[in-house]
Amino acid sequence: MLNNEQKQLVEKIGLMHESEGLSPVVARVLGLLLVSDKVELTFDEIRETLNLSKSATSNALNIAIKLDRVEYITKPGDRKRYFKSKIELWRDHIMDSFCKKCSWSKMFEEILKHRTKETKEFNRAIKDFVNFLEYMGKELPKLYKEWESKTK
Repeated sequence: MLNNEQKQLVEKIGLMHESEGLSPVVARVLGLLLVSDKVELTFDEIRETLNLSKSATSNALNIAIKLDRVEYITKPGDRKRYFKSKIELWRDHIMDSFCKKCSWSKMFEEILKHRTKETKEFNRAIKDFVNFLEYMGKELPKLYKEWESKTK
C-alpha cells in the first residue's frame, strides 16, 4: 500500500506528533492518513499497513477522533467505517491551541501577584511571557486574516 519513501514519511510525521505528546500509535495513524494515496482508509487497511493489533488500532483511532484529528464516514450498503484526516480543520486547531496558551496569561499574572519581589529576573521572565501571549492574542487573528486575503 505504501512505498518505502511513504513509509519513512509516516515515521517522520509520527516522530513529530510524538514530540507533541501523542502516543507512537496515534502519531503513526495520523501520519498514515496524511501520506496514503487514498484519502479514506478502513480499519483493516490502517491495521495492516502499520502492522498493529486490533486493540492498538481501535484505541489509536478513538483517541484521534476525540482529539478531532480524524473522522469516519460510512458508505451506503457498506458496513465498514472509512477513516480520514480532518486536516481541513488546521485553522481551528491552531487557534484552539493558541487560545489555550493565552489562557495561561491570566494564570501567570496571578502567579506574579503571589511571587516574592526578590526574584526579579525570574519574575521578569514570567512578565515577558505574559506580554508575549497578550501580544500574540492581538496579532495572530490579524496575521491569519492577512494570510487569508493573500491566498484567495
